[in-house]
Amino acid sequence: MNPHVKYFVASVAFFFVVSSSLAAAPPRNYYQLKIYHYKTQAQEDKIEHYLQQAYVPAAHRAGIKNVGVFKPVKQVDTARLIYVFTPFTSWDKLMGIDQKLQADAAYAADGKDYIDAAYNEQPYTRIETIILQAFPGMPSTDVPNLTANKTDRVYELRSYESPTEKYNVNKVTMFNVGDEIGLFKRLGFNAVFYSEVIAGSHMPNLMYMTTFNNMEDRDKHWTAFNNDAYWKTLSAKAEYQHNVSHADIIFLRPANYSDF
Repeated sequence: MNPHVKYFVASVAFFFVVSSSLAAAPPRNYYQLKIYHYKTQAQEDKIEHYLQQAYVPAAHRAGIKNVGVFKPVKQVDTARLIYVFTPFTSWDKLMGIDQKLQADAAYAADGKDYIDAAYNEQPYTRIETIILQAFPGMPSTDVPNLTANKTDRVYELRSYESPTEKYNVNKVTMFNVGDEIGLFKRLGFNAVFYSEVIAGSHMPNLMYMTTFNNMEDRDKHWTAFNNDAYWKTLSAKAEYQHNVSHADIIFLRPANYSDF
């Protein structure tokens, strides 16, 4: 066979293999993580009423099955926080959620105190928003399979910052190709999501959330992880060195109306 023809045939075959692989891969969800910063009990009450009575029900009506609402296990009085995690099956749905909420009459009525708050009675200090895309290794969320009451559960939100964009890609590869996700699953970490941050204040970074029945359960899981032979081998590989420059670990508890 003519070498040019042979090259063309091989290229076409490769194209179809890659295309078929991409077509077979499930679409990766997009996530919105809103962090409400507030100071007073009155603000907390107003935010919680809005989330429970207006936002979460409206999100359900908009086709979003599960919304997560969390508070830190230990609040700091000078900078109190509420985390709201909303998954979307596509970028268009993420971009269109505000218009859907604005067109929802029940949402406007149920959230009136928050939505129409006076300028000098603002329900929060500021809102921080992070946009994420699910990892290929876990393209959508999962509701954790826990047995403890929500008041006892510990949800661990981690953010891994990398020194450069290239190192961040490397750490994401470690989760997907290196199968760090598979290790977490094998050890029963009950992950809610794994994701790349595509817009946020600590980039380049990735974020993920694992869940436990209580803090003792959490500590046992991480001891098993750190002692696992696969982790020791994976973390020692030369290609995965120096890909995390800073890690934030935040312990959260779900609100009683949280879907996760």
